[in-house]
Amino acid sequence: MDLPADLTERAASLDAEYADAYRPELFTLPDGVTYLDGNSLGALPRAVPAALADVAERQWGDRLIRSWNEFDWWGAPERVGDRIGRLIGAAPGQVVVTDSTSVNLFKTFVAAARMRPGRTVVLTDPDSFPTDLYVLDGAARLAGLTVERVPPDQAVARLGEVGEDVALAAYSSVDYRTGEMWDLPAITRAAHDVGALASWDLCHSAGVLDVRLDDDGADLAVGCGYKYLNGGPGAPAFVYVRREHQDAFESPITGWHGHARPFAMEGAFDPAGGITRARVGTGPMLSILALEAALSAYDGLLVADLRARSLSLTRFFVECLDAMGHALAVVTPREDQRRGSQVAVRHPEAYAVVQALMARGIVGDFREPDLVRLGFAPLYVSHDDAARAAVAFVDVVDGEEYARDEFRARATVT
Repeated sequence: MDLPADLTERAASLDAEYADAYRPELFTLPDGVTYLDGNSLGALPRAVPAALADVAERQWGDRLIRSWNEFDWWGAPERVGDRIGRLIGAAPGQVVVTDSTSVNLFKTFVAAARMRPGRTVVLTDPDSFPTDLYVLDGAARLAGLTVERVPPDQAVARLGEVGEDVALAAYSSVDYRTGEMWDLPAITRAAHDVGALASWDLCHSAGVLDVRLDDDGADLAVGCGYKYLNGGPGAPAFVYVRREHQDAFESPITGWHGHARPFAMEGAFDPAGGITRARVGTGPMLSILALEAALSAYDGLLVADLRARSLSLTRFFVECLDAMGHALAVVTPREDQRRGSQVAVRHPEAYAVVQALMARGIVGDFREPDLVRLGFAPLYVSHDDAARAAVAFVDVVDGEEYARDEFRARATVT
């Protein structure tokens, strides 16, 4: 199927209108591929291979152990954290790149419980990404807390009902399955009204949403480096601790990198001041420095412009589906204020649909039980990409290309 001429023209017009946040020349993508999976693994920024080569060959290869000082490897977690902080509305000194998302979730959950002694309840979304739920359940058992699984749209009311028993409200900014964006500022205000803390999961938000942690009162936040931030597979995560809480932040994992005097080699733990106390052990320096190079793609950009382009891309993709007259079950909210940077479509053969799209050069992913997820990274996805993806989607479904045997065989990673 061909896209109507008016939508082809509209794609070109929108690309020109939102050009300020479009930097495809800074990324390496295969020819013939429309990459709509930046919500799982960001594309490779061109700055990263050269940075990694320099770290491996010159810093590690030539300067060896001296690079911890000469190239400030030691300060990289805070330095890169501040770069991420600019993208999530956090003033310097409140974000550190360290550990994985799961480990940082555990640290923030337990630390929050310790900051609110005597309180016994944590609220979270029953449909959060599974690791959030697994880690929270484990942390709650250790801290003697009860986890209540309350949908985000009911959290404000429930916080008012439970009141002073609540220690923490822990919610994701964007639903990883549907792309629905939740009103975390409202949940945070409601948590504060009853004296509780609020923790935000920004894995599907950092780099594409106009997040304002400081302005909106978030107490704690975590996020990963390998989705829209493009840090590469297994890139380290980050943790935000609001400045006013840093002195009270007690990590349940106390390692030497979080010590006030790490090279004094003392036998008792004395936490470092500031955000450094959220560090644990020696970080994966190659990965941290790759993430630092990747973040250069955001230099000079306004997050508001990224958000505007992201909204335009997702809005236009749905508009294209509508224009082709196909009643595909789009489950992502159409209202801009409720949508993240992805579009999810429900189909009973969603896994096979994703594989058929990949065969056409449109790369997305699948989530159980029946969702096709398409992530629109504004830095390297164009409105023309969105239009061509919509045409391919309709062709795959109308032509039942997904019914072919090779598209039904499940791989380990979906």
